Amino acid sequence: MNSFFDNQMLLTYSGATLATTLITQFLKGIKWLDRFPTRALSYLIALGIMLMASVTRGGASWQEIALTTVNAVVVALAANGAFDAVASEKNN
Repeated sequence: MNSFFDNQMLLTYSGATLATTLITQFLKGIKWLDRFPTRALSYLIALGIMLMASVTRGGASWQEIALTTVNAVVVALAANGAFDAVASEKNN
């Protein structure tokens, strides 16, 4: 593996989930974002990542954009669940 992330990786479920988790946790420490619900923040991040990856791949149809908005919910929930699982293990 020569790079951290590329379009192919971000278009996969695991790549989008990992990127969403990392960016969400990085942004949670910013003061003005602390008032924003974490689940909503992670959804917007997942949606942005997935839309950018789709568009830079060569364009996206309306159907693909509609599916991406739904898939972003799944990715955001997985990212939040993964962090919660790691955080709960750390507290035990």
